[in-house]
Amino acid sequence: MISRRGLLWCGCAAAACATVPLSARAALPPIATVQHEAFMRLAIAEARGNPRYPFGAVIVRPAQGGNGGEVMGKGVNDSGASPILHGEIACMNDYVRRNGNTGWGDTVLYTTGEPCSMCMSALMWAGIGGVVFASSIDGITRAGIDQIRIRAEAVAEATPFWKGLLLGGVLAAETDRMFLERQR
Repeated sequence: MISRRGLLWCGCAAAACATVPLSARAALPPIATVQHEAFMRLAIAEARGNPRYPFGAVIVRPAQGGNGGEVMGKGVNDSGASPILHGEIACMNDYVRRNGNTGWGDTVLYTTGEPCSMCMSALMWAGIGGVVFASSIDGITRAGIDQIRIRAEAVAEATPFWKGLLLGGVLAAETDRMFLERQR
């Protein structure tokens, strides 16, 4: 089901993504597929910092015109230190250290795995402008990593005050392989 919040599901062929118009979304500049892929590659680079649980994330402020952007925060899963330090939460903490707790609405978080319900809820509470993920909960589960089976879309649908962009499957073939080949 495609949500009114603009869930775009891109499978292995990111170029085949279709754009869904959003009636009440954050004021983000249009972002080209090639830019989504470039930002996702930054999240993948972060994920390599944890070969066992390669959940990496970056928060980007996209440039006007959709070409380029500024990395505002980054993080990798560190759940060995704390059970809540998923890649997205570590990235949000880095964003706050660098920028304070403001300006979330014009940023997009890119993450190697579909955010769990905890992370997605935190992103909604922050009011982030968009969330883009690679591997789905199903793909992560196939790699042998337990997941709470509440989709990011379900959290977004249950959050009437959040009007951001939700996009899944960007470079999923690469991240699915990364999760399957992870260190065990």
